[in-house]
Amino acid sequence: MSKLRLDHVSMTYLTKKEATTALENINLNVEDGEFISILGPSGCGKTTLLSLIAGLLSPTSGSILLDGKNVKEKDINIGYMLQQDYLFPWLTIEANITIGQKILRQDLKKGLKEAVTLLDKMGLADKRNHYPNQLSGGMRQRVALVRMLATNPSLMLLDEPFSALDYQTKLKLEDLVFTTLKTEQKTAILVTHDIGEAIAMSDRIVLLSPRPGRIHRIFQMPKDVRNALPFEARQSFAYNEQFQIIWKELESLE
Repeated sequence: MSKLRLDHVSMTYLTKKEATTALENINLNVEDGEFISILGPSGCGKTTLLSLIAGLLSPTSGSILLDGKNVKEKDINIGYMLQQDYLFPWLTIEANITIGQKILRQDLKKGLKEAVTLLDKMGLADKRNHYPNQLSGGMRQRVALVRMLATNPSLMLLDEPFSALDYQTKLKLEDLVFTTLKTEQKTAILVTHDIGEAIAMSDRIVLLSPRPGRIHRIFQMPKDVRNALPFEARQSFAYNEQFQIIWKELESLE
């Protein structure tokens, strides 16, 4: 059984004046430990799709199952990492990374130990008593990643988490996130506008058509790209080849 299953999912927004279909007939299976990226023209429903998978919205029709359960069930644990870190400025880094555990009423003694271990892996163990305004943007995103991982989510959703960072920091964080997710054997879905980022980090790329968003095409990344760190993958011939293919396909949609 697939880790995540989307079956004939559609989403229509209703107002007093009109009905707007954002997504139509989305069918997708995501396997355990797989990294999927979602690409598409602006307004094609990428973030709406992520919100549906997170259970923040309910589809107009169709079903979304995680480990065989509806994503809106109470015991479903899905992590969500956004473009902004949304750390609480009045809390220390230690308090920030354990807040999810407190909300979910997890074992706090065990949870703190695991969260601090993750913080150490991110190279930020010495920052646990600092406050968010004492950290750089890249450090804050690493803390946001730890906060998400600390609750041990079944699925991780990443909504353009690197887009606000400078290019060098972005590349370093791509490698760090990629390595961490593979080590932790996490299933992840990334929404991005960056074709190169999607290729370098993904096992598969889902390309959506313009609104209403439908699955236009799914690209399987070559093995030497999938198995390399994102920075190294960008140097390969296969990466450049995939970039050209996806670029042309995306241009044909706009």
